[in-house]
Amino acid sequence: MKKATVKFNDGWCFAIVNGRLTEIYFKKKYGIYAHCYVKREEFNKREQRMIDSDVKRCQFIYAKGCYIDKMRGIKQKASKNNKKI
Repeated sequence: MKKATVKFNDGWCFAIVNGRLTEIYFKKKYGIYAHCYVKREEFNKREQRMIDSDVKRCQFIYAKGCYIDKMRGIKQKASKNNKKI
């Protein structure tokens, strides 16, 4: 049986983390390594359409250093690498 994983490239996207709008940052090698909370009003109309499409597929819970994908049920430990990523 093969373990389910989420595949990432390098970049960022909008997501819902713990019920709030965030930008999540990920690297191919590490997966999700950080997030920051944002306000929808800070973004222009084009970016708000991006928010709508990203939020439909990116919903996470962050607790005790782990991200849990609510849609797929996949748990991933956040990278605690202090090196430059």
